[in-house]
Amino acid sequence: MRLLERLTIVVVSLAIAIGVIVVLSGGPLSGRDSPGVSGSTTQLGVGFRDLGNAHLAPGSPRPRYDSNPPTSGPHVPAAVRRDASTLSDNQLLEALALGDVVVMYGANNPPLRLRRLVASVAAPFTPALASAGQAVILAHRRGLSGLLALAWTRLLHVRTAGDRQLRSFMLFWLGRGAASHN
Repeated sequence: MRLLERLTIVVVSLAIAIGVIVVLSGGPLSGRDSPGVSGSTTQLGVGFRDLGNAHLAPGSPRPRYDSNPPTSGPHVPAAVRRDASTLSDNQLLEALALGDVVVMYGANNPPLRLRRLVASVAAPFTPALASAGQAVILAHRRGLSGLLALAWTRLLHVRTAGDRQLRSFMLFWLGRGAASHN
């Protein structure tokens, strides 16, 4: 009788352990990634085709991008020197290629709640941090309603800084730039 109890305890314990491992690893509930699929919408934004990271000479004709603002593509290297300012497409693409995340807002100044969120995710902006691809850069974009978060080949539009997707987007994409940065 005692042997049967011990055997039952071992079998139940083993079943519980396997169940916990399956649940923690995502098991049958895990999503399937579709790399290379353009225009897919996930909690981490809309994906766009990688248009490359070629560096252009100053004065070169502006290429056509597949998103507005662009999330990848040839550009003239231009460093981001200030936070909470308007970025050129060249500055934006250079920042994204390095691995920075850019969050655009339409108001004259970044919303306080957005500033607090960024402070909880990344170190305060410095040009050196941006050059290292480790900055969350705030950028003004005239006429924008809500907030637009950008990473290399990714774009997420949310209404407010309180949207949980925005924090997830920043945490996931920060530091992930172009596959090969020239």
